[in-house]
Amino acid sequence: MKSSHSRFQTAIANARKHYPIYILVLPALAFFIVFKYFPMYGIQLAFREFRLYTPYHQMPWLGLEKFTALVAEPEFWSAFRNTVIISLYQLLFGFPVPVLLALLFSEIRFHGIQRFTQTVLTFPHFLSWVILSGVFFNVLGSSGFLNNLLEVMKLPRQNFLMNPKTFRSLLVLTNVWKEAGWDSIIYIAAIMGVDTEMYEAAAMDGAGRIRQSLHITLPSIMGIVVVMFILRVGNILNYNFQQVFMLYSAPVYGVADVIETYIYRITFAKAPDYSFSTAVGVFKGVIDMFLLLFANTVAKRLGYRGIY
Repeated sequence: MKSSHSRFQTAIANARKHYPIYILVLPALAFFIVFKYFPMYGIQLAFREFRLYTPYHQMPWLGLEKFTALVAEPEFWSAFRNTVIISLYQLLFGFPVPVLLALLFSEIRFHGIQRFTQTVLTFPHFLSWVILSGVFFNVLGSSGFLNNLLEVMKLPRQNFLMNPKTFRSLLVLTNVWKEAGWDSIIYIAAIMGVDTEMYEAAAMDGAGRIRQSLHITLPSIMGIVVVMFILRVGNILNYNFQQVFMLYSAPVYGVADVIETYIYRITFAKAPDYSFSTAVGVFKGVIDMFLLLFANTVAKRLGYRGIY
């Protein structure tokens, strides 16, 4: 009792000492409580029969009926497979790009060029997919700039946005182009915290810029890289709904319909079954949670701190 009481007093003393930090944390805490934890009350809808204008506690229980229907639904497994494949493509080819950009930014010695380059590569993040989809349709569409250029060069036109063989690659490439600059910011911040004396010692030993990046910069930020990788693995089933929804069309549904767009279709484009939609969301959330725990466990086994 005494030890727990002393720990409580220590926690109170630390809170009083560092109260400005706790005040800064309050808005983020309020955001998660209001928009992440309160909505979890609606998870029970996956186990009840939805009835409009009926309180949750008065809706009849269905148990695992919706999950049984989910497992037997071929369209769901098609969307599940597409989500995993596209997310793995993004993880394999897209995740390293921000790290490489941060390493390249750290090697630019002219601050004006560095700021200009960062601004140019970060700017697409602030454009919505509604705007960017119009840009990509004008460039990659059947009558877009690239096809017009192919026609001038006496080459056959290509349906880039309607070709199932290339559509997934286009999703990954366009997403990397849009987000890589923004995602590199956290790695740039980590690089700025690396002790400059290590670079000076390495230079005195004859190490060039490439060796310094590989043997000093990259190992120094590897903890942040691992944490971001764990978080990315925990979101494998949450691929970008806006991007897919704005770019895909009927010819590529078979390779592009992800879980998020599947939920949208069964909720709004068909006769709504909110209980079934909630069951899909719960199933997706549980899988993501286990992936997050697995990635964190592997990271800790390899000697990294992980996220907890």
